[in-house]
Amino acid sequence: MSIVRRLGRLAALVLLASGAGVGLPAHAGGTLTVCTDGSPEGFDTVQYESIVTGDATVGIYEQLLHFKPGGSEVEPGLAERWEVSADGLAYTLHLRRGVSFHGTAWFKPSREFDADDVLWSINRVNDKKHPAHGVARNGYVYWAGMQMPSLIASLEKLDRHTVRFRLTRPEAPFLANLAMAAIGTVYSAEYGEQLLKAGKLEQLNTLPIGTGPFAFRSYQKGAAIRYVAHPKHWAGPPQVEQLVYAITPDPNVRAQRVKAGECLVGIGMKRESIGGFASRPEIRIERSQPLQTSMISPNTERPFLSDRRFRQALRLAFDARTFVESVYGGLARPAGSFLPPGMWSFDATLQPRFDPEAARKLVQASGYDGRELTIFINSGGSYDGRRAGELLQADWARIGVKLRLRLMEGGELLQRAGRGEHDLVMFAFYSDNGDPDNFFTPNLSCAAFEGGGNKSRWCNPVFDRLLDEARRSNDPRHRSALYVKAQRIVFDEVALIPTVHAQLVTALNRRVQGFGPNPFGTVDLRGLRLN
Repeated sequence: MSIVRRLGRLAALVLLASGAGVGLPAHAGGTLTVCTDGSPEGFDTVQYESIVTGDATVGIYEQLLHFKPGGSEVEPGLAERWEVSADGLAYTLHLRRGVSFHGTAWFKPSREFDADDVLWSINRVNDKKHPAHGVARNGYVYWAGMQMPSLIASLEKLDRHTVRFRLTRPEAPFLANLAMAAIGTVYSAEYGEQLLKAGKLEQLNTLPIGTGPFAFRSYQKGAAIRYVAHPKHWAGPPQVEQLVYAITPDPNVRAQRVKAGECLVGIGMKRESIGGFASRPEIRIERSQPLQTSMISPNTERPFLSDRRFRQALRLAFDARTFVESVYGGLARPAGSFLPPGMWSFDATLQPRFDPEAARKLVQASGYDGRELTIFINSGGSYDGRRAGELLQADWARIGVKLRLRLMEGGELLQRAGRGEHDLVMFAFYSDNGDPDNFFTPNLSCAAFEGGGNKSRWCNPVFDRLLDEARRSNDPRHRSALYVKAQRIVFDEVALIPTVHAQLVTALNRRVQGFGPNPFGTVDLRGLRLN
């Protein structure tokens, strides 16, 4: 993501177009067009947590480490190899040589990627005194939520192609974190300094420069993002000259554009949108179950929502099975635990319970005075936000709770909820690295307040201590046991209300071969071919 900060569902489109070692014939005209579902907030990827922004920047930037195809195991990225000290406090990264930044009309690099770029990228986010830190008006939500400021003691340049992170504590998921866009992304220090001198630092957000297979070309809000192949990419030049993200919020229109051949790939399809593909043999539908949870976060600083009994009532009144059928067309499963099935340490004993009568009694016990609550809902995405809200209104009206719907774009929703402007907010979260910590820490830890990642504004010291102990341990069994306890606390305290674990549905022209999903909801197409 939704919050949904992850590498982006389209991560592999980059690899699709670049070939990643596989010779691919170019799409007609040298252009590959993909139907996506929304407009990005900007292109300075570390500022944002929305899934749409992650999708828009995944081809531009690269991270220090990457994830292996189809899984969550790390592999070399802009760092070719690494060593970890025996005490787990020092990580030495050896950087890839021969990596070129994009050359564009607004920037001509004079050197290749090196350690200075790593230091600039990390320090700019981590050090509040860095001259480029303040360009992010809303802060660095994910960076703060993952507790990076308290984790990184220092970052030093050992030589032009070697850097060393020193940590304040052992951190089991640290290498996986360096493969995440919000943490491990590398910018051009030369470009950043050029903008600083010109007083145009905000240009990082509108005219991005990276090392990825595609260079940014232009953006028309609500219409399209255009990219051009990076001919000097270290893995070889892309086989497609241009990549276009056709911004198409309506899933029915996305389906129509795939049928018309305007898009070879349609992301985030709904069941009713894909029904017409049955008579179209040139199009196929791919379904995957990513590590994803959709949820409702109550602002626990608000009246009544601060009362656990009232939050329990809202959960008991939620008819998850009807929600799955009516909103997702059956392409989801009811959620009990905050962690998704398939995530190690997932506790299957936590199950949703629908009991309106028990909910009514809890509402009465809480002293609820009948005031109207407001819920923020994403107006885009692959599900019908208005329909979801109307079902929730009906469920909670049965127990006497009034609800007003506020639909807005995903980026606005996350920013406003991050500032605590909501009573409740409905959103989805996808794993970024396959580690349970990546679900708990940025969404529910006390430290996640600073950047606005903790939408529930809920802080539990016992819960936080469990997370701290789990991050410090390299024993998978011990970590799993701690995360099971953490799940129980979230469930018992109703820190949030999990709703569903949704499938990701993609429509592809049959010219697209070698398609394969991965656990982050990204479409991993490294072996893809275009017939």
